[in-house]
Amino acid sequence: MKTITGPLPETLIDAVRYFGDPDVCLSFVAGLRWPDGPVCPACGAAEPSFLSTRRLWKCRGCQKQFSVKVGTIFEDSPIGLDKWLPALWMVGNCKNGVSSYEVARALGVTQKTAWFMAHRIRLAMQTGSFRKLGGEVEVDETFIGGSARFMHKTKRARVVKGGRGMVGKVAVMGLLERHGDDGHSRVVTRVVGDTKTRTLHDKVTEHVTPGAEVFTDALASYRHLDAQYVHRVIDHAEAYAKGRIHTNGLENFWSLLKRAIKGTYVSVEPFHLFRYLDEQSFRYNARKLTDAMRFVRVLRGIIGKRLTYGRLIGSELATT
Repeated sequence: MKTITGPLPETLIDAVRYFGDPDVCLSFVAGLRWPDGPVCPACGAAEPSFLSTRRLWKCRGCQKQFSVKVGTIFEDSPIGLDKWLPALWMVGNCKNGVSSYEVARALGVTQKTAWFMAHRIRLAMQTGSFRKLGGEVEVDETFIGGSARFMHKTKRARVVKGGRGMVGKVAVMGLLERHGDDGHSRVVTRVVGDTKTRTLHDKVTEHVTPGAEVFTDALASYRHLDAQYVHRVIDHAEAYAKGRIHTNGLENFWSLLKRAIKGTYVSVEPFHLFRYLDEQSFRYNARKLTDAMRFVRVLRGIIGKRLTYGRLIGSELATT
């Protein structure tokens, strides 16, 4: 393998050139995954032999061969790392998202392949952090999706089912911690089944430390938060901010999210909405980093995550 030296690329075109060499890609991903040297994923033995002609390792213990893709979002993908890494750069750094059609044109793959790649990258963007929010926390909800009256009649028949109100839309809850550990706000988003008191209250208690100062609008579903939190309410019928009492941070995030969905992705199925929330939340929380730093952060999240096409489209769920 080549030894990687020098600074990381700073722009997309630099990344395409930098990762144009398969040996550079292999060394870069292997170095991030195994900083102390490759380890066999099957038995955990160190110092496997490297088969340079196939860019694989062979374990000296169990004799199994493995690649750098095993145990990552790249596993079982015939696409080379010279295309995977620029795709990861694009999805991780485009502020308003990047469509699968654009990724397909840029990398020379089919739109279906680019769509699958983008969803695998979104899986790598899941933070998996269990640290609760504290200090000052904004809580708000919004609805994502098109109005039923604009849908094709066959789709409208599936989503309406005699319902009223926000038919065809999906409820999304956001929690934003102001001035976090690094001095910058961070957000957590979740798809929720409804906006009833129990649903929203459970999400707040799951993600927010008791005793924190919580800011919400005047929705009645938040009325019982006073028992565990310092609850501040802003009634949007009267004003959008009264000093520190507002949810403007989350309103800003919602505008970024909806701009990406409506302007870039156009139509997002409810089944996949949580993946797009993960993507937008990741970019928002890493907004103060450089493109290269965001790229490395996404790349560190590829390990231990795998998404098959059957699971992505729901066929695996239908057979279990």
